[in-house]
Amino acid sequence: MDIEETARSTQASLNYLLPGPDINRRFVSAGVEVNTGRYGPYPMTIRDGRTIRDHFSFDKHGFQLLDAPTSVADFHDTAEVEAKYKDEVRDFVQQAYGANLVVATGWMLRTSGAILKADASKPYRHYGGLQPAAGEVHVDTEPSRQLAAAHIAYKKARPDGPGFKRFIISSFWRAFSPPPQDCPLAVCDARSVRDDEGTPNVLWVVDKIPEGEAMFAPMNDDAQLAAAIFRHSPDHRWWYFSTMGRDEALLFKFHDSDQSVGWRTPHTAFWDRSFPNTRVRESIECRSIAFFE
Repeated sequence: MDIEETARSTQASLNYLLPGPDINRRFVSAGVEVNTGRYGPYPMTIRDGRTIRDHFSFDKHGFQLLDAPTSVADFHDTAEVEAKYKDEVRDFVQQAYGANLVVATGWMLRTSGAILKADASKPYRHYGGLQPAAGEVHVDTEPSRQLAAAHIAYKKARPDGPGFKRFIISSFWRAFSPPPQDCPLAVCDARSVRDDEGTPNVLWVVDKIPEGEAMFAPMNDDAQLAAAIFRHSPDHRWWYFSTMGRDEALLFKFHDSDQSVGWRTPHTAFWDRSFPNTRVRESIECRSIAFFE
């Protein structure tokens, strides 16, 4: 029997992109994210990789669950996270991939619980804050824009370096609230995603979310960062790791320049009804770029 068929599974609804407007944008402000695209729930099977965690590989599946002890005592203490966490992520990612250089970039906290209304008088910075759990199937990078971004990051980190042959953009995702969490993260087996899937979703970080027709007004979308959002496919094969502890982390690919292997991992939060007495999910994600010289 295929070892993957021995894993327990649960059923959940995942939000995929529906037919809708031609302009896809995601507006982000403090504690709120609004998409112009229309999304709808599709029932999907989500398998629990906990009992077969050593089976997964980056080149095949696009993700792995890592043992990743942290020295951060309070992830809500911004100063402590800034002082410690990106260095921790850098070291874990470098060890996991065997890369020559890893640059850890932005981090963000997310929660399935309530978020206090932010002070609207202060400009919003999409870094180090608290946002809701991601609610739709996506990858945070749009493929055509990543090589240029990698060159900029590499030159800044190693201006006199020899250059790189390959790069991997990843998310290092850690749940730090007690298990079982009510709204964990699901990741899609990279082998089940076609290379031609995905629609660009342009990111706009704003102080105030626009409303109505203002969301579709002419804007310089080509100069912005963008994610990829996905329409439903029955071929998508979903996984998660139940009851994650704070000294574990899920490392998964946003974009691998080597597309002969599993090179990206769509993902989304989902409500896990398979455990009683679940708790609010609090998590921290930190992005990184790994370079192979």
